[in-house]
Amino acid sequence: MIVVDPVRTPTAEAADLHLQPFPGSDAALAFALLHVIAREGLVDLGFVGAHTVGWDELEPQLAGCTPEWGENATGVPARLIEDAAGLYGRGPSLLWLGQGLQRQRTGGNVIRACALLPAVTGNLGKPGAGFLYLNGTESRGIDETYLAAPHLGPGAPDPVSHMDLAACLEDPTRSQALFCWNINIAASNPDQGRLHEALRRDDLLTVAIDLFPTDTSDFADYVLPAASFLEFDDLVASYFNLTLSAQVKAAEPMGESLPNMEIFRRLAQAMGFDDAELFETDEELLETVLARSGVGEDFASLAAKGTVPMAAEPVVQFADRRFPTPSGHVELASSRAEAGGLPRLPLPLADPRPADGRLRLLSPASPWLLNDSFANDAKIAKRLGAATIALHPEDAVARGLTEGDEAVVANETGRLRLLVTLSDAVPRGVAYSPKGRWPKREPGHANVNVLNPGERADMGDSTSVHGVEVTVTLS
Repeated sequence: MIVVDPVRTPTAEAADLHLQPFPGSDAALAFALLHVIAREGLVDLGFVGAHTVGWDELEPQLAGCTPEWGENATGVPARLIEDAAGLYGRGPSLLWLGQGLQRQRTGGNVIRACALLPAVTGNLGKPGAGFLYLNGTESRGIDETYLAAPHLGPGAPDPVSHMDLAACLEDPTRSQALFCWNINIAASNPDQGRLHEALRRDDLLTVAIDLFPTDTSDFADYVLPAASFLEFDDLVASYFNLTLSAQVKAAEPMGESLPNMEIFRRLAQAMGFDDAELFETDEELLETVLARSGVGEDFASLAAKGTVPMAAEPVVQFADRRFPTPSGHVELASSRAEAGGLPRLPLPLADPRPADGRLRLLSPASPWLLNDSFANDAKIAKRLGAATIALHPEDAVARGLTEGDEAVVANETGRLRLLVTLSDAVPRGVAYSPKGRWPKREPGHANVNVLNPGERADMGDSTSVHGVEVTVTLS
């Protein structure tokens, strides 16, 4: 098992090989691995010739991406790049990309560069190989179009990115009402200070649907009490296993709380809508989804079994060697990317290292939280302790900081007081402070998102939260 992570996590500790690149240098690392793969004759030329487009354009770019170049660009020792490339290239190998990898300034390019690896080595369409990010619901036959019913909203306005939410909400010409459910934007969104100010608008009608009094519900004009997942039937599609599970109601909703679906049915009725799709019962929805999925179960039989696999044997990804692209091939070089103003090929990029004493801030999930769910639980809060920022010991010494000091973590967007902890699990130049805390439960009424300016990554309107830079100084 090879783990690529800037932080020496417990998973990295358990790996046979841990590559620790500086954040933002993943694409350069992918190209250095490809250089070794090509040099050692590990390119699957049969697969490349039959099932990819653009190898003739990509191959010349690999010449200069030597392991020594890779070490300079990423901080990963050249010998480890050599070892990892050989292990992966000989395969069969599964490449599993973490959910936060794209959340950086050039995250789209990073994903494209990493996606070259399984294609060039032929690690697709055969047992033991593959390319995993998340298993979408379509892999379980879930009919998302049926559930979303887009025909009910022709001419709907363009969606608003979370990167733009603060700007949208502070503009009365763009927003007059806000509904929040299954989300706590006042804790989880970027540009936190600006967003909170926008949520205070007297002329913004805000409705929050939640189980608990969250930071967002504190800004709401109306709070509608939601039922928990223990209080209604539903389906669960795992992120990583090709299964469907029954979520079986265990208790009646407490007090006046209702499942989200029932809340929206009642709102539709009160607003005078008469579209049949808005009034389907939970039972009808579940049975329709299951019937269309092909899993061969109704809800009662699925509930009796709990969880069922979608296939009797392990599924070979892309077994037919056909890919969902215009050409039906893996497009190493992409005309669609080029038409969208992006490079035709992924590039061997690495972000510039922070300057002027700044540190690159990483804020992944805490091991004790699911994003910001459960942050209000007293037992979890006790395990979390005070909010901290982890620094490499040499970075702490350079700033006159020691274990337990209170530090001011700041940038142009905001400032936060955090307790310093020292750890050589993070590389020099990096600061580590997990997300998930509720601002109102913190001494400064802010969490790490107060430092996130909401800048976009290069593709998909994605956040570049892992590209944030900060200064860390003694309080």
